[in-house]
Amino acid sequence: MNRTPVLFLNVIVIATCGLIYELVAGTLASYVLGDSVTQFSLIIGIYLFSMGAGAWLSRFVERELALRFVEVELAVAVLGGLSAPLLFLTFAHLDYFRLVLYTVVFLIGALVGLEIPLLMRILKDHLDFRELVARVLALDYVGALVASLLFPIFLVPRFGLVRTSLCFGMLNAGVGLWATWLMQPLIRRRSIPRLRAQACVVLALLVVAFIKADALTSLAEDAMFADDIVYTKTTHYQRIVVTRNRAGFQLFLNGNLQFSSADEYRYHEALVHPAMAVASEGGRAVRRVLVLGGGDGLAVREVLKYPSVEQVTLVDLDPEMTDLSRRFPPLADLNGRALEDPRVRVVNEDAMLWLERAEPPFDAAVVDFPDPNTFALGKLYTTRFYRLLQERLAPGAAIAVQCTSPLFARASYWCIVRTMEAAGLAVRPYHTSVPSFGVWGFALARRAPFEAPASAPPAEARFLNAEAMRAMFVIPSDLGPVPVEVNRLDNQALVRYYETEWRRFE
Repeated sequence: MNRTPVLFLNVIVIATCGLIYELVAGTLASYVLGDSVTQFSLIIGIYLFSMGAGAWLSRFVERELALRFVEVELAVAVLGGLSAPLLFLTFAHLDYFRLVLYTVVFLIGALVGLEIPLLMRILKDHLDFRELVARVLALDYVGALVASLLFPIFLVPRFGLVRTSLCFGMLNAGVGLWATWLMQPLIRRRSIPRLRAQACVVLALLVVAFIKADALTSLAEDAMFADDIVYTKTTHYQRIVVTRNRAGFQLFLNGNLQFSSADEYRYHEALVHPAMAVASEGGRAVRRVLVLGGGDGLAVREVLKYPSVEQVTLVDLDPEMTDLSRRFPPLADLNGRALEDPRVRVVNEDAMLWLERAEPPFDAAVVDFPDPNTFALGKLYTTRFYRLLQERLAPGAAIAVQCTSPLFARASYWCIVRTMEAAGLAVRPYHTSVPSFGVWGFALARRAPFEAPASAPPAEARFLNAEAMRAMFVIPSDLGPVPVEVNRLDNQALVRYYETEWRRFE
């Protein structure tokens, strides 16, 4: 039998599996630690360095190359396959998660770095050196392409991170088991039963873990969240978790609390009604309203309280988020089935890209993005973004933006305010108290200078009245301005402020 073509197929499988483990680690780290650029940069750097270390170590393997190759395959299968559940559990239960994360990435990279040199040395008797190097490296890059396409398009949305790592661990173990037949003439006869038994044990372990993947994920998340988990979903963009306690339910995105049903009305009334009040000044009718983010539909619920509103356009990147009301009925009850209202149009697209071709004008805009804990979110708080938004607004229109906590993240808050001003907007900072979050900040803006609203909102509200509206715009000394940079696409100063400030409370 000519083993060479099948061994070359192994190169593609090995390369695909190796990159999948790297992507799993990077994505998981960005989920739980934030700052995806930093996490992916560190993990890619450590992984590539460790692959080099593994390739260097391969020079010390002098005998029984086929045997060592199978053993390395099985080691990669165990460590790579179990990496996602191991890292989730570590994050939930241990304080030194980063040490475990980078150690696991280094070990996987070192093992993957051993695989290709060993396989090349096994193949060297079948091809001349030039042909061998060309084929192996070309197929290695093909495997990397396969992994990079499969991971975001198919694997994460369909399998999630835990099942993805376990699935490719099984693939590595299968390669190791198959190699005991493929390379049988190159392995000592007495070693073959042991290798096959080890491969079968590893496969069985990974299959059981794959079947129990939901239980493994729940075991980790139960420790991460104080209350019972009642809904979970891994999407193309984030991990959605809903928990429930006696007070109601809570929504988390990538581990970060977005709202609690017990007090979300304070946040959403403060976000929506000041902008609607200012936009309505002078008897103007607010007919077209733009909501960016806010896929839970709670800001839209507040907007629809105004009889003049004829159309609401909700732009949220994640279709699973805007569909959550249908999948989780308590949210539909909470938002009053706002997203089913015929006046509401839902667009699932990147907000910045959508703004570049959106048809103006809108009479008011509500910006309800998650906090800027990644560069992907930070771009939605830049001068470029606010200038695009201005271009889509009618004369006299008002903008309201959620701006994180001016108490716990003071520099972040004022960075957002100064960035809006640098984009040419007149800005009125304001804040309110939301029990689930503490003191929370917002910014109200228009093109021309304006007075902060001082009367009760023209729509029904549980929290806001005239006194509360006026009080929100009084900024106490400990929330006052601090020197900050403007957040631009090329510096992302806001993300640096945010990471530094909120890390103090981890």
